[in-house]
Amino acid sequence: MKAYLAGGCFWCIAAPFFNIEGVLKVVSGYSGGDEKNPTYEQVKHQETGHRETIEIEYDETLISYSKILDIFFDNIDPFDDGGQFIDRGHSYTTAIYYNTTNERDIASAKINDIEKTTGRVVVVSIEPSKAFYMAEEYHQEFSIKHKDLFEQELVESGRKKL
Repeated sequence: MKAYLAGGCFWCIAAPFFNIEGVLKVVSGYSGGDEKNPTYEQVKHQETGHRETIEIEYDETLISYSKILDIFFDNIDPFDDGGQFIDRGHSYTTAIYYNTTNERDIASAKINDIEKTTGRVVVVSIEPSKAFYMAEEYHQEFSIKHKDLFEQELVESGRKKL
C-alpha cells in the first residue's frame, strides 16, 4: 500500500517514518499540481501548484493507514494554513492525498477528532491523489545522509526546540 502526505518540508516529514515497523520505503517528492515533472526550484518558488509530499510504501499487515496518519499529525501543525513552521507558501501547506474512499473517511475522522479535542479548525486538505513525482536524489533520505544539516534544519525551521 502507499500513502501520500504533504506536511511542509519533505525532509522533516519523511524522517519520522524511517525505522517504523511496517514502513517499507519513504520517498520525497511533489504532488497536488498539474504540471508534469516539476523541479524542486519550481515547487519551492510556488510555480506549479504542487506541495512537497512524501510517498510512504507500507505493509498494511504491520501498520495501518490510521497509524500512519497518527504519526503524520504528531509531526505537523494542523492549524497553520500558510505552510509549516518557517516554510511558507502553498508548496509547504499540509494535505492528505487519498487513494480510496476508505482512506478519505479515515482522514476525515482523524480531523474531526482533532477539532473536537482542541476546539480549533484543522486546515489539512484532504484531496484525491494526483500524480506523484519523485524529488531529485539529493532530497531522498536527507535526514539519514546529512544528519548535521538535517538537525540544523529542524532547529532553524522551528520544528525542534533546543
